[in-house]
Amino acid sequence: MTSTQRAAGVDLFCVERIDLREVAAPALSPRDESARDRVWEAAVQSTPALFDGPVVACAGLERTGPHTLRLSWARVTYRHYALRRVPGASALPSLFVNVVQPVDDGRVAAVRMAPATAAPGRWQLPGGSVEPPPAGTTLDEEALAGQAARELTEELGIEAAPRELRRWAVTRGENGSVGLTHVAPALSEAALREGFATAAAAERARGREPELDGLALVRSPGELKGLSGPHADYLEPVIGRYASQRAG
Repeated sequence: MTSTQRAAGVDLFCVERIDLREVAAPALSPRDESARDRVWEAAVQSTPALFDGPVVACAGLERTGPHTLRLSWARVTYRHYALRRVPGASALPSLFVNVVQPVDDGRVAAVRMAPATAAPGRWQLPGGSVEPPPAGTTLDEEALAGQAARELTEELGIEAAPRELRRWAVTRGENGSVGLTHVAPALSEAALREGFATAAAAERARGREPELDGLALVRSPGELKGLSGPHADYLEPVIGRYASQRAG
């Protein structure tokens, strides 16, 4: 069944199928391109950990049937989003995957971004930006589940096969950014915390600071109020829907 909810300025779609289609990124004027590069270079000076790697942007999201969303996507790099700070310019929304990782008692993992990241102190679900597939190949739901599984491994130290992750919802929120939310099998709290510590230790062993510096387990939107700092705009609606489904 397809449904759409709106809460706290976020659209939450529940659909059976996503039709993914690649399109070309819009061309930039020389003025906007130059201004984008200046903003990006200033951001890198402030946060040296920023990396202008390839990512996928959302070029369009529309319902094409009672059970289907069409998601158009384009290949860009991270500096594309510096256009958000260029007056008069327009950036495509970002596209990301994230994961509802529950523990045995139904609480869900929320993680906090470390100070050196692009969103310091922000609480969110484990996840990250979608990376483009190799040239000549397509981006499909299996590949997206694979990226979500990789984020679980990198951020929480949890090994999950892509087939174990169920795409559960699509969100559209800040800057029109679109998130593809998956649900993972439940773990024990001990296994989750051990994995989180192991993933952080592995990053430090490579000479890098972990991307995440906090882990909390929450059962309801109300418990999110106890997490100081900014929250990803989708976090409350997603936690609320998950809690509601469990209660039902």
